[in-house]
Amino acid sequence: MVRGGAGAAGRVWARAAGRFPAPSLWLGTLREGLASEFEREVEQRRLFPWLAVAFGLGILLCLTITSGPPILAAPLVVAVLLTAVMPFLAARPVALALVLGLAAAFLGFAAAAFRVAQVAGPVLAQTTIAPLVGLIEALDEREEGARLIVRVESFGTLATEQRPRRVRVSFKKAPPLKPGDRIAATARLLPPPEAARPGGYDFARDAYFRGIGAVGSLVGTIQVRPPPENMPQSLRIAAAVDDARNALTRRITDANGGQAGAVAAALVTGKRGLINGETNDVLRAAGIYHVVSISGLHMVLAAGVVFWLVRALLALVPVLALRWPIKKIAAAFAMAGVTAYCVFSGWDIAAERALIMTLVMLGAILVDRPALSMRNLALAALIALAREPDGLLGPSFQMSFGAVAGLIACAPLIGALGLRGQSAGPIGRAAIWVATAIIGTLATTLVAQFATAPFATYYFQTIQPFGLVGNALTLPLVSLAVMPAAVLGILAYPFALDQPVWWLMGLAVRGMLTISTWIAGFERATYVVPAFGPAALAAMALGLVALTLPVSRLRWLGLLPMAFGVALAASPMRPDIYIDREGAGVAIRAADGRLATLGKPPNFVLEQWLKADGDGRKIGTVLALPTARCDRLGCTARMPDGRVLALVTDKRALGEDCARADFLISRREVPPGCTAKHILDRPFLAAHGATAIRLPAAGDPIVTTARRPTDVVPWRPLRPPKSTAAPANTVPATPKVPETDEPDLSPEGSGEPPQ
Repeated sequence: MVRGGAGAAGRVWARAAGRFPAPSLWLGTLREGLASEFEREVEQRRLFPWLAVAFGLGILLCLTITSGPPILAAPLVVAVLLTAVMPFLAARPVALALVLGLAAAFLGFAAAAFRVAQVAGPVLAQTTIAPLVGLIEALDEREEGARLIVRVESFGTLATEQRPRRVRVSFKKAPPLKPGDRIAATARLLPPPEAARPGGYDFARDAYFRGIGAVGSLVGTIQVRPPPENMPQSLRIAAAVDDARNALTRRITDANGGQAGAVAAALVTGKRGLINGETNDVLRAAGIYHVVSISGLHMVLAAGVVFWLVRALLALVPVLALRWPIKKIAAAFAMAGVTAYCVFSGWDIAAERALIMTLVMLGAILVDRPALSMRNLALAALIALAREPDGLLGPSFQMSFGAVAGLIACAPLIGALGLRGQSAGPIGRAAIWVATAIIGTLATTLVAQFATAPFATYYFQTIQPFGLVGNALTLPLVSLAVMPAAVLGILAYPFALDQPVWWLMGLAVRGMLTISTWIAGFERATYVVPAFGPAALAAMALGLVALTLPVSRLRWLGLLPMAFGVALAASPMRPDIYIDREGAGVAIRAADGRLATLGKPPNFVLEQWLKADGDGRKIGTVLALPTARCDRLGCTARMPDGRVLALVTDKRALGEDCARADFLISRREVPPGCTAKHILDRPFLAAHGATAIRLPAAGDPIVTTARRPTDVVPWRPLRPPKSTAAPANTVPATPKVPETDEPDLSPEGSGEPPQ
């Protein structure tokens, strides 16, 4: 019976195996399918874009090393050795592709190491008030005062090896200044601020790669001194260009006035200092803030206007149109025009990358290649990353190249959405053209928003649900009126015939602002989402790359990391306590689930905490913790779970608070013997930076910090400051500057990463 049963079972298993192929057959079929799709990628020449990905991975590895400065020679030697092996792999295409990718990765590592060494300079170690003497490289006017980039000649008694080479300072009132002036004033400078929270944007790193070693403000009288006779030629040129930009900015604002003039000027010169906070918020809520940032849109429109004008003028002469390659001539003029525009607009990092992309696209026309292709995008990425590898870590690079990659990948689908109507009359053809343009604008905007959504939500923690509407209604104005008027105005400016053009441009900008204000008034026009971690961003970025670069069905494999990243982002871990890196203030999750303050955290820092928590409240509406008790010595508060947190500002309170506090936070050093369970004093914060604490229902608190004590990176002083006070020999008798005066570091002055 047993043997018979076993035989019957065997026959049943055999019949089942006949219905379902063996695992080896499945694996064989899968292997053949992948090989077929890979061959298609090779035939379509879609492996080249992956070199840019490998190059970027090498950069990412180099710039995330925290054990010391990277070595340049080692990755170069490995890259040379890998290149030498390639001729022997001609018969093995898979091995050749892998070796080529490894070589690109090591070259990316070497490029980043060279960049770190190239921009190396002193970073101010502690807050210092002292006399500053230097040359103004650039000046950005604000509604009140201005912000300067100063090349430092002397700062107090600091030696050359300790003195920052360039600083960024702001002032409220001063005599008329211009780029190229040599000034002497009292300055309160502090190290460029690090991340306001663990996982936040590191402004110190951004400042380091921009050559800025300190930020702060000028106080008291500002003296203008005679410039040195041996002023560097590079500084003369930079100052002259910046002065011309400021002059044109004032001319445009004078022609329009108000915020329309400020936005119009920003569109032309890249000077955004005169745009106030309310207008910035309106533009962001409408999803069109990218319009006022000199980037890909401006470069493409400027190049397109020049290309169209030159080609149209040449086409008016039949002899030239028939005998000359007017399309290539127009492309060459567009390349020259867009390069001049980039120089005049300040040669910002985002503008430079957009220029490289535009030049590659126009260069493709000169050599009779498709202008918009993934290979051209990869070439532009390689050039941009070779010039400025640090740009890979910023939202500007990620969002711009992500958007273009998405548009190129979806170009066939977008093109298929166009309407057809060859037999229609003139009115019908016009209606079809308008409808096609609207559908195309909506489709491209939707694709760009999806492609940039992971990066926008990671860096800015905001979503603009009506951005599609805002772009659809305003981009036609920008494309058909604003940018053509900008190009015409620049051409008319040398002849002093530009005022009417700027006025007409202002009318279009007013329409853009009216539409933006209307959209910003919608309920939930700006939706704040909790911050998620870098793992989620990495997974979604990998998914985006896998979905856009391949041309075969391999692209659908990108859905797996994309879905994984979205799942991670949808369930972020929100801390219950945020602690300022200087120990000036704390945010605690109150009984109602929202953050409340204890002490006086800087507005800049509190804004970052609120956005990271997914809280859309304004800073002025955030209340102090209801259970807080404060006096001259500090504050104590009982948290919702019953534990006590103490914020000590005077050492006389340490004895009492050490005995009763579960969490003790202080800008001072806590003496040995303090019995508080968790101590976050000056040495701890100096070594770890901004800190966040999560309080699980069971178990010990989970503490995360912005950095580790063992981290060694070039944009941070090697030794944490022992005191927040300035050295006695560098503090002159000047008006007191508030300690909470947060520097205006980001390009927009909004406390956000640069877009």
